[in-house]
Amino acid sequence: MTILAILLDVAIAKMGAGIGAGIAAIGAGIGIGQIGKGAVESIARQPEAVGDIRSNMIVAAALIEGVAFFAIVVCLLILFL
Repeated sequence: MTILAILLDVAIAKMGAGIGAGIAAIGAGIGIGQIGKGAVESIARQPEAVGDIRSNMIVAAALIEGVAFFAIVVCLLILFL
């Protein structure tokens, strides 16, 4: 391979890693927004279940954050390895 082809592969990998990290962050934001929306609607309909709804919302948001963090770490590994 020529040096230009090797550099092009590196540039494409860096661009792909950046796009992947951005998509992961956007997806996590949308997911957490949907969880918040659903929780607020549920609390408005049934105010006595605030504690259960809030705890389930926090667990679901934490799981989404974990997946997003994992995706960003994978993109960083692609970028630097």
